[in-house]
Amino acid sequence: MKKQEIYDRILEHFREEMPEVTTELTYSTTFQLLVAVMLSAQCTDKRVNMVTPALFERFPDAARMAEADFGEVLALVSSVSYPNAKSQHLIDMARMLMEKHGGEVPHTLDELTALPGVGRKTANVMLTVAFGENAMPVDTHVFRVSHRMGLVAKSDDTPLKVEKKLCRYIPADDLGKAHHWLLLHGRYVCTARNPKCDKCPFSDICPKQL
Repeated sequence: MKKQEIYDRILEHFREEMPEVTTELTYSTTFQLLVAVMLSAQCTDKRVNMVTPALFERFPDAARMAEADFGEVLALVSSVSYPNAKSQHLIDMARMLMEKHGGEVPHTLDELTALPGVGRKTANVMLTVAFGENAMPVDTHVFRVSHRMGLVAKSDDTPLKVEKKLCRYIPADDLGKAHHWLLLHGRYVCTARNPKCDKCPFSDICPKQL
């Protein structure tokens, strides 16, 4: 089976089974989504969703977060991974939003990645989830699943290389959803440890199973 045929088979399945899909993070505003995505780096969405209600109640927008005390933010996010670094990044990010963007989250990749603590993956999540742009965020799940299922080559050994390869084969209009499809497949089926291959709809084409 040619690579494009593999992509087509996988995309067709997800289009039918999960036509509407979005992030599992809980948020009310674009700023809150950015905060949640920053906190989710190397941390589960479930854990982040446990932390953010109190955080958003205390610091609902960039103006409040920019004036935050480091210790108070740290106390609210202490159960996520790398809480010290993330607390400082949140405060610095909010301050830059106030200083350069009027408190609003910018809409471009370059402006987003210029924010403290915002890498390419986080920026791409914002572009696709918050702004409806065609982007392919590559997190650990997408990276793992793409390699296991033969969507990318072994030489595609960085998130950026995987992103570029996926963007080559996935139609632009599907990119945002495809990110969630691959992420959720990795989170619940093609897990890092003990993947549930018996429940995978792609076991007949997956290189891991052939």
